[in-house]
Amino acid sequence: MLAGRFFIHTAKETPSEAEIISHRLMLRAGLVRQLASGIYSWLPAGWRVVNKIANIVREEMDAAGAAEIFMPAVQPAALWEESGRWHAYGPELLRFADRHKRDFCLGPTHEEVVTDIVRAFVSGHRQLPFNLYQIQTKFRDEIRPRFGIMRAREFVMKDAYSFDVDEDGMRASYESMRRAYCRIFDRIGLHYRMVEADSGAIGGSSSHEFMVLADSGEEVILYAGDYAANVERASCSPPTGERPPQAEVMQKVHTPGVKTIETLSAFLADAAVPAHRNIKTMLIKGDNGAAALLLQGGHTLNLVKAEAQSAVGANAALLPPAEAKALTGADFGSLGPVNMPLPVIADYGLLHSVDMICGANENDYHYTGVNFGRDCPEPVFADLRNAVAGDPSPDGAGTLSACRGIEVGHIFQLGDKYSRSMSATVELPGGGTQPIMMGCYGIGVTRIVAAAIEQGHDEQGIIFPAAIAPFTAVVAPIGWGKSAAVRQAAEALYDDLRAAGVDVLLDNRDLRPGAMFAEIDLLGIPHRLVIGERGLAAGEVEYKYRAAKQAEAVPLVTAVAWLRQKISHSI
Repeated sequence: MLAGRFFIHTAKETPSEAEIISHRLMLRAGLVRQLASGIYSWLPAGWRVVNKIANIVREEMDAAGAAEIFMPAVQPAALWEESGRWHAYGPELLRFADRHKRDFCLGPTHEEVVTDIVRAFVSGHRQLPFNLYQIQTKFRDEIRPRFGIMRAREFVMKDAYSFDVDEDGMRASYESMRRAYCRIFDRIGLHYRMVEADSGAIGGSSSHEFMVLADSGEEVILYAGDYAANVERASCSPPTGERPPQAEVMQKVHTPGVKTIETLSAFLADAAVPAHRNIKTMLIKGDNGAAALLLQGGHTLNLVKAEAQSAVGANAALLPPAEAKALTGADFGSLGPVNMPLPVIADYGLLHSVDMICGANENDYHYTGVNFGRDCPEPVFADLRNAVAGDPSPDGAGTLSACRGIEVGHIFQLGDKYSRSMSATVELPGGGTQPIMMGCYGIGVTRIVAAAIEQGHDEQGIIFPAAIAPFTAVVAPIGWGKSAAVRQAAEALYDDLRAAGVDVLLDNRDLRPGAMFAEIDLLGIPHRLVIGERGLAAGEVEYKYRAAKQAEAVPLVTAVAWLRQKISHSI
């Protein structure tokens, strides 16, 4: 490709609206251009990166035995009503009506559509198993699109769906996809971890995320040895041993204006009160009802874990203040388990707590010296909080450490979540029918571009992994418009590299060396070959690897073979 025809448009200034490095560099490098909030046009260099990622994904999915299809982005509401997600999915689902007043949505995912396809053609167990996938545009109406491509409303995704007769088959398909995903991210050249995850709106019994490790990542990953999970999923074990004996008598204390653990400790002139003696009480309401959830003062409630409690159920949220006061007689900040009219569930962190401090369910009053079983009923104990670095690892292998990550892939064991509600059944070998067992597997193709940049960049610009850079190499002639010898040598080297199968760009724009090199570095092209009159006189070209500090001289006659060897070692 000739640079003069490639529509390269870079910028020196950092766009004011860009919040993170990948967004800034993608705009500066001319990989994308914003059309509307969370909606981007992909320009030539950026689209080449997307296609290189998509090709790797496609090759590995095909190698794993999956068959590619293509499904419509516009989906009828009737399918989503069958699955129960038309209203449950929430405002991220962009709904609209056509001219005939029929309801549709722009697909954020395709479980309903693919299940509809399969139930139309599959009836017997001999037709299973199989896996269908597509690489296609999705739309999710994010309430606040941000971070450029990282949290865009429109994006390209690979989604795959496996179909099996039973759970054993589903788990085998899941394992096959897990291995394929590892090969995909290894080939792309990303530093990543697979972590246990919550299934969220997609549903299912088990899921794992693939997280690119980066300081700018939106999610916290907790890990120890071979164990890794995101904060939503990381479990906290109950303490071992026995609860210590009680030493205090419950007393009611007037605490005017005190609403937080910090102000309570200051008011009681006892900032050294251990965290496990302070009770934080939250009233949470879900589909199954409301409950009072108790945590240590320094811990944070995990809503996903709260939804797992039978007294709460799905769609858990903090009870509205007016409703909480009507139930208890007090505002938030003055609540506690003594005389609580709701079911009480306490986090494992309070299992061994004694002589505790909590709200009195009366504004401006707290209790001290509170003990379970004596001053209030013994609560149900459960894992309710976010795990943190320093907690024991759930698998017993040391303590948890924390890092940040960017989700680029997610795999789910769906089971019969969609096949049962949509009547996608299969006849069994011994007679009878049952819902088909499904798995679901997503990769954010365009999101990988941003994640790779967050992981690979410097002051000069992007450092792409070689496998997905817009071009593998660039021939950079100095004096293109002045020296016929330079032009001829550059064109010959360019032709030889193309003949050798190298994905190469020839910069024929006659730019000054500083401006040309700055654009090449900004675009993240891994291998640069510079041809100038001085080098030609010595029979050399100047080579520089994008991430290296120094350039080196290479004989022109062996440059192609030498570069191919370099490329093979960098991919």
